[in-house]
Amino acid sequence: MNNFKEDNLIQIKTFEFALRIIKLYTQCKTQNEFILSKQILRCGTSIGANVEEAIAAQSKKDFISKLSIANKEARETRYWLRLYQSSNLVQIEINSYLKEIESIINILTKIIKTSSENL
Repeated sequence: MNNFKEDNLIQIKTFEFALRIIKLYTQCKTQNEFILSKQILRCGTSIGANVEEAIAAQSKKDFISKLSIANKEARETRYWLRLYQSSNLVQIEINSYLKEIESIINILTKIIKTSSENL
């Protein structure tokens, strides 16, 4: 059972995205693609881990720092997904992942901006 606050959209979205990334990684392995899939697995699951760290931050600056790392990991994930899409290494539909990661990046960016303004 997930222990999420019902109103923490970014926590829920990044956890669900990590689950999807794990499934993508598994699909890629069945198509004998092991290099990029490991990169996507690493950074795609790291986003939510950094959001979790941000939730437990000791200060506002720490919170912003952790979310900034999550944002960087999200952008790296987007890069690898776009590379997958353009290279045709695997026969997997990537568009839904790209839409989801764009949404996550937008939310993280807004939270960071608002939090920085309120420092």
